[in-house]
Amino acid sequence: MAVFPSPSPFHRPHIPRAPRPGTPRPRVLPRPRTVRRTATHDRTLGRDLAVPFGAVAAALLATALLLTGRTGHATRTAVALAVFALLTLLVSALARPLLMPAVALVSWMFYDGFVLHQRSDLAFQQPDRTGLLVLLLAGAAGAGCAAAVRSLRRRRTN
Repeated sequence: MAVFPSPSPFHRPHIPRAPRPGTPRPRVLPRPRTVRRTATHDRTLGRDLAVPFGAVAAALLATALLLTGRTGHATRTAVALAVFALLTLLVSALARPLLMPAVALVSWMFYDGFVLHQRSDLAFQQPDRTGLLVLLLAGAAGAGCAAAVRSLRRRRTN
């Protein structure tokens, strides 16, 4: 059986009374004019959607490389790694800086699973570690460049 607390007493709201005749009315000052700021573009949605769009772009890039047969050979994998690094750099520049490791990891998974091993197998041998290091550095470069641009914009507005 539930026990409910006793109800609180009813309080009447404050109703202001009309002033007595002959009393001076208080002077109401006009409201100060506020400066209207122009609407700043809020890029949070774009920054939040950068990682899913980057994952879709990495999947499409891996599919295009598989369909064209541009995987398997050492020079082809180096070109594919450069393209994945460019994609990682662009997506990490658009995404939030804290998500840069996730962007690089997703890009590495598609590169390692579909370009290097071609059967969606992830390994951690020397070429796999090199690819992960290159993609992490590309992501850090993209996030660093985006942070520098944001700080310059803040200085200009202040």
